Amino acid sequence: MRPADDLRHAVRSLMGEALYLYQDSPRASTWLRDHLDRFDEPLRVAVTGRAGAGKSALINVLVGAEAAPIGAGLAGQPLTRYQDGPAPRITVYSTVGPAYELPVARLGDGLRLDPAAPPPPDASELVVELPVRALRHWQLVDTPAIQIGAGGDGAPGATLARRVLRDADVVLYLTRHVDDADLRFLRMARQGTVAAATPVNVLTVLSRADEIAGGGIGALTEAKQLARRHRRDPVFGPMSQHVVALAPRLARAATTLTDPEFAALATIAGVPRTDLDAVLLSADRFTGHYPASNAVFPAPADAATRRVLLDRLGLFGVRLCTTLVRTGCRTREQLSAELVRRSGLAELRESVRELFLDRRDALKARSALIALEFMVRTEPTPGAEHLLAGLERTVAGTHDFQELRLLAALRAGRVRMPAPLVAEARRLAGAAGTSIVARLGLEHDPTEDELWTLSNEALRRWRLAAEDVALTAEQHRAATVVVRSCEGIVARVGAAGVAA
Repeated sequence: MRPADDLRHAVRSLMGEALYLYQDSPRASTWLRDHLDRFDEPLRVAVTGRAGAGKSALINVLVGAEAAPIGAGLAGQPLTRYQDGPAPRITVYSTVGPAYELPVARLGDGLRLDPAAPPPPDASELVVELPVRALRHWQLVDTPAIQIGAGGDGAPGATLARRVLRDADVVLYLTRHVDDADLRFLRMARQGTVAAATPVNVLTVLSRADEIAGGGIGALTEAKQLARRHRRDPVFGPMSQHVVALAPRLARAATTLTDPEFAALATIAGVPRTDLDAVLLSADRFTGHYPASNAVFPAPADAATRRVLLDRLGLFGVRLCTTLVRTGCRTREQLSAELVRRSGLAELRESVRELFLDRRDALKARSALIALEFMVRTEPTPGAEHLLAGLERTVAGTHDFQELRLLAALRAGRVRMPAPLVAEARRLAGAAGTSIVARLGLEHDPTEDELWTLSNEALRRWRLAAEDVALTAEQHRAATVVVRSCEGIVARVGAAGVAA
């Protein structure tokens, strides 16, 4: 049995005991059954942050369609959950009556709420179903703006923050720049026995990365350097599994760039550098509204086309695209690939896959344990202390959480090892996938003997590494986690006799 299966079984057993203890409490029973049912659902990922952080723009990027209205998600708005479904549909869950559907209106290639029928004030949650591949493995939750004041738990916004943190398996926290309000939210994410012991479900996104340093051509480079400093910060770093710099509008344009748009960018990029720099000083100059009434745009690209490019890419994006075309991106495919990389989208996708999607069972079990702890502490009942003891034992014995913390520390550079050791440690801890074949780095179907030999060799290597007296305390702890991962691989090979 896989470790994740062991954890799932242990959590289900605890939830079963809890349901028996709380059988006379409809509220508690409903809450517990809901979290049991969620084991069979996709991972629930909340995209949250303060107003203007770019939550809806990021959801559109991750979904791959213009599903989330830009500018929505203000304080007081309902949570909006995006999930896979056979056809576009929007369901409103009301605070005063039964659920009902809203009309769906398509605008271009996207989905919108009918402008004539906005979400009513009694809505507590909207569920948007979309038949898109991106939503098969996760549900995305667009939250209202969160702002936690200096009052902490009693501050405005704290109630919403607690709801988001209790309801989500994973949190993508967006911020333009990290400050005290962000630290207050991240500290709240670690409240409670389970959350404090397993701080493995938050990824911080420095959104609007293209606006850093005045939106100059080096903005994304500076934003990535800032993200790297946050990852290594002794206060902020341990509060987040990873920190990624992202330019959402650039990322969205990268995945939807059309041939006519590329052709227009290539035409503009052909303008002499000095002439192009002059019209890229401002949006007004680029679209043709310059101070000089007789000014003529120095390229055969009409004003309507330029306005579309500006709306899709922003002025920074137009500057970057023309530079990339001029320096080697000769096709739309080459430009799109480079924009995906530079925007931060590739790093975000890889981080989400490595840290969250491949650990969905462990993260769902963590959510269930947090729900169980919340119920026991808010509605104590005779015998509940036994549940808390079982909960603490389960958390302490869960290796998945230790692996996740190790992967985050290695990725951020908080634990340093020689490069070959880091690469192998990440692979054995499940960075490339949690199957035996992926952990051992095999690219072919191995025999049972080959699996047994390779897994035992890895175990011997890392036992020796963990005994190295030259290791620092952090390196020793990291090596010990890898040793346990190797022991798990050997045990799985011996028990199953086949590749998992």
